[in-house]
Amino acid sequence: MTFNTHLTQISNVLVIGCGGAGLRSAIEVKKAGLDVCILGKRPRTDSHTVLAAGGINAAFGNLDIEDSWEQHFVDTYLEGYGIGDPSKIEIMAKEAPSLVREIDKWGANFAKLENGNFDQRYFGAHKFRRTCYSGDFTGFSILKTLLKKADDLKIPIYDSEYVTELLIKKDICFGAMSFNTFSAERTIHLADSVIICTGGHTRIWKKSSSRKNENTGDGYYLALNAGCKLVDMEMVQFHPSGMLFPEEIEGTLVTEAVRGEGGKLFNNKGERFMINYDSERMELSTRDKVAMANYKEIIEGRGTKKGGVFLDISHKSKEFIIEKLPSIYRQFLEAQMLDISKSPMEVAPTAHYSMGGILVNPNNLSTSVEGLFAAGEVAGGLHGANRLGGNSLAEILIFGKRAGIASVDYSRKLNQQERSTKVIDLAHENINKFIKDGNELVRPLQYELRQIMWENCGVIKSKDLLNNGLEKIRIIQTKLKDIDIRIDEHSCEDLALIFDLQSSLISAEATILSALERKESRGAHQRSDFQETETSCEFNCLIQMDLTSQELKVSKSPLKKLTKPLQNFVNGASREVNFKNKLLE
Repeated sequence: MTFNTHLTQISNVLVIGCGGAGLRSAIEVKKAGLDVCILGKRPRTDSHTVLAAGGINAAFGNLDIEDSWEQHFVDTYLEGYGIGDPSKIEIMAKEAPSLVREIDKWGANFAKLENGNFDQRYFGAHKFRRTCYSGDFTGFSILKTLLKKADDLKIPIYDSEYVTELLIKKDICFGAMSFNTFSAERTIHLADSVIICTGGHTRIWKKSSSRKNENTGDGYYLALNAGCKLVDMEMVQFHPSGMLFPEEIEGTLVTEAVRGEGGKLFNNKGERFMINYDSERMELSTRDKVAMANYKEIIEGRGTKKGGVFLDISHKSKEFIIEKLPSIYRQFLEAQMLDISKSPMEVAPTAHYSMGGILVNPNNLSTSVEGLFAAGEVAGGLHGANRLGGNSLAEILIFGKRAGIASVDYSRKLNQQERSTKVIDLAHENINKFIKDGNELVRPLQYELRQIMWENCGVIKSKDLLNNGLEKIRIIQTKLKDIDIRIDEHSCEDLALIFDLQSSLISAEATILSALERKESRGAHQRSDFQETETSCEFNCLIQMDLTSQELKVSKSPLKKLTKPLQNFVNGASREVNFKNKLLE
């Protein structure tokens, strides 16, 4: 069964992704008086934004008056091991306070001090208390607030729309093709400009904090196939502690607050092993170091039978645990019937955040394709080699707003939009080619890819592992043409899944190629065959697709230089290492 018919939807700006970045972009467009439309493959109330629970950073100096945007810049830049885009970091540090005030005014309801100022707490690697929060559900509070604002502005949001392709003519984006994941009905979305806000690619690892069918690299595939570049795809943050079972929730986060409140890590020999990795800070070390320690204990045979390590807080009273860690107490009780006040948890590192992404201009979030913008986790440049907790929520608001403003400016200057029926016909063809009887099933291949990435491109990598993973990925790529995909009026789930798989395979290949290029260990990128951080590797990795052969090419780009004022801020500063009495990322 094939189709060549479609509905047509027209707007000034099309936003792909209905999480925090997408909503904030669309709000800015609508406030400017232009037509905007949001597409999302997931329900609008359940975007990945809700999983960012800890808080949002802004240098108010409410509790530590010494704090400043300059110090926020320094902490972010240094924790990123110097490869983040200084301009993007500066924008975030400067604009975070105003965007936090705005979203709170709209209804986010952050915790307040008695004087009415925002309460702020420590997160790891921050010198001062600058993280504003709404209980332990900050991301949910922000998303709910943005959805209400969008509803008040009557912004149309279409859930269950899978975007398969951006429509490009003469290196100019004029819209996108999508299909409804329930009815299979196709729509051509014509727009002056398009903003990609689709999140990252961490679901392509076996252990991942992302949910099913989420963060599968959709935006990276769309961007590469349109002619954009990706930057620093090798930089993927692994959280030290994810749940191991049951299988359907493998990788679900166990908050670092467990360690912040006194949780201890043990191997299968009963040894408190962090003394071998960071004897001073122990469990209060940085996210990348604890993740690496947990991973080493597991692969060297000192892990649990299920492939994890023990995280134990049972030495604390039940009352203390329920007061300080209510969500985690309930999480383990409901998922495993485990009372963490009596028994240790089993945890393992889990793929958590994509720090690389689409290469954008930090000021207006434009890509190398005219009329195409990107914001949120899908865009690279901000985090460098390691992400500070609390910066991701700041990122979606600040750069979501900027992308919205830029798309408005672009739309208003556009006199005429070139479109192409040939491009639209090809978009139909690229869907139809997958609808056929075949000898392969998509789900097993997805699981195979996730296992390959975990084993060959996990917390610690090497040339041999990476090359082995790359070879296996390319074998799966050859099977795409033989996957059995059937649709009817009741279901087209497999059609969505094969596009997920296509995106995931490209994202995986880009990640491995970048990891092979970076012959050093830096932040979240750890290699057993190159264990030191090298000054010769002070560059950004770029990935681009040859649009004729569909092959990915990797290259190096010199780091963007600090301005003199920013250099002065950094001179003499050091990464924050004293985490005593501080909550972690």
